[in-house]
Amino acid sequence: MKKALLLGLIGLMSVMGVRAGVIDSVDVRLRIGYNFGGTSPLSLPASIRSIDAFRPTFSPCIGAEMTIPVVRGQWSVVGGIRLENKGMDAEVTVRGYRMAMVKGNSQISGLFWGHVSQEVSQWMLTVPVSFQLSISDFRFRLGPYVSLLVSKEFSGIASDGYLRQGDPTGPKIEIGNKEGEWATYDFSDDMRSLQWGVGIGVDWQMSSRLGLSADLHWGLSCIFQSDFKTVEQTLYPIYGSVGVFWRIEN
Repeated sequence: MKKALLLGLIGLMSVMGVRAGVIDSVDVRLRIGYNFGGTSPLSLPASIRSIDAFRPTFSPCIGAEMTIPVVRGQWSVVGGIRLENKGMDAEVTVRGYRMAMVKGNSQISGLFWGHVSQEVSQWMLTVPVSFQLSISDFRFRLGPYVSLLVSKEFSGIASDGYLRQGDPTGPKIEIGNKEGEWATYDFSDDMRSLQWGVGIGVDWQMSSRLGLSADLHWGLSCIFQSDFKTVEQTLYPIYGSVGVFWRIEN
């Protein structure tokens, strides 16, 4: 699947490159970069007592875009497509955190006290559209994006604690810190396949063709489907990216 998407993206880049030779006013750029950030609620709830570890995962992005001037030399509209991953590994200590998990052959749910490790990976095709302001060698852009997920994972381990089934006074189930004693969870199938948000960024044209870029992509949609209630917080993908771009001569 990923190979097919990458070949399609390369094909789109080639078409855009040919198109740039036909329309002189269109600026075409090929981009490659790296995403870093996390999937998080906007503010940490009281049930999350501490963040014990955070490890960025392999999260590249590659894409192409076309810039069409609205006011020559100053304002323009930018549209494109990119293949990217937004992922992270994290470990947190929680108190009374609502969870559903599997321990042994049993599905259990309730409020959990203990340690939670989490793996998130979201491979997606993203279509951004933005307005761009050009000032000297810098270009500032702002606009929405839509992402279609082609691969998704949200899973992890709950350990070193206990779970109260149903509510704080429910039966207590001990959760150990060794394989066979801990519990696992996987909410990948409950993740949203279509996400959206807003991006803001800046390009610096170092030479006639080569440049550097920095962006912030702020998700406005929860990563889970609207009917998923197991995780009580609304989690948003918030990622920055840095990269380089190559401007095709037109």
